[in-house]
Amino acid sequence: MHALPSQRDQRIIYGAGLLRGLAAGAISVLAAVYLAKRGFPEVEIGSVLASGLAGVLAGTIYGTFFAERVGRRRSLVLLALLAALGGAAFAFADTLWAAMLAAFFGMLNTQGSDRGGAQALETAILPGIVETAQRTRAFAWYNALQDAGGALGALLAAMPALLRDGFAVAEPVAYDATVFVYAGLLVAVALLYSRLSRGTEHAGTAAHLGPHDLPPSARREVRNFSLLAALDSFGGGFIGSALIAYFLYARFGVAEGALALLFAAARVMTVFSHFVAAWLAGRIGLVNTMVFTHIPSSLLIATLPIAPNFEVAAVLFILREGLGEMDVPTRQSYLMAIVPAHERTWASGISQLARAAGRMVAPLFAGAAMQGGALWLPLAAGATIKITYDLLLWRAFRRIKPPEERASPA
Repeated sequence: MHALPSQRDQRIIYGAGLLRGLAAGAISVLAAVYLAKRGFPEVEIGSVLASGLAGVLAGTIYGTFFAERVGRRRSLVLLALLAALGGAAFAFADTLWAAMLAAFFGMLNTQGSDRGGAQALETAILPGIVETAQRTRAFAWYNALQDAGGALGALLAAMPALLRDGFAVAEPVAYDATVFVYAGLLVAVALLYSRLSRGTEHAGTAAHLGPHDLPPSARREVRNFSLLAALDSFGGGFIGSALIAYFLYARFGVAEGALALLFAAARVMTVFSHFVAAWLAGRIGLVNTMVFTHIPSSLLIATLPIAPNFEVAAVLFILREGLGEMDVPTRQSYLMAIVPAHERTWASGISQLARAAGRMVAPLFAGAAMQGGALWLPLAAGATIKITYDLLLWRAFRRIKPPEERASPA
């Protein structure tokens, strides 16, 4: 029997998420180390990473305000192809400005998970092709597959060391080859998107570009949710995977292969955490799950600078990763539940836009702090900001329930 169009679309989105996670997992571990090995100082590394996140912001602006006009499927293909071209150009960039331009137009996301215009569109599509009762679980699968890709991508980050040590390939060539594999994965993502059905396009009678039909209370909720999202991502920008990888590399002298294994193990923890999050949300609610798993994860990341050795730091980091992403499927499900279906792209895009804006600035400060020798400062700052976000989120949204919780004792 042939799968229904909605089932096939769901599998395509899951498959694309897996491949995007694979690409993001590899580049997030390699990017800062790759640039350092090519002679870029820390402050310039921070500038390149920030430029990539600025590109993510630009892609999210497109996805939020223009993708409905162009079409969701075409927009997803376009975003994937731009990311592939930017990744290929990144391998040829030998000056700061060339690296920054390649990172910007390629929307180089080094935060460990893919967050941008493509995810905003996928987040809007998924609730329309699954049953309401399965919404949070669908987002759990979606994020779990992305993080499974991230785990495999972290292993892929060992490819330069494997080529260098096992096959006597020159180190610069080994790194460049890995970056081209990253670009090739994104081409495959574009091919997958091209097979989405028309059922994934806007379900309404017209493409809405803003909160035209939302009541004032809903507009306020989306605005407040997005402002808090920006604060969370600003904190997250200090503790992205690329900067944590660089911290461990600089503090403990960890080899690329060990970093790859560590980030792979961390991503495996994250994969399982999404299903725990969906189960927990059914018992204590979406907002409580977001907040009360996120605060301990921030406390764990704050302990990394005082770890006496790499082994202890690795255990703390893996435990943190087991909690740090449990808010992602619950957050996506919650936002999509409290807005009308025809405004999901706008609401998802605004939230992603706020996150991209907050995330873009932090690596500049983090790179400058590391340049000055304060390797611990970005981790402490990121953890503090994220805990502040959690407390504000709980205060603002604990009484605003999604439909399934209004009829449930939970």
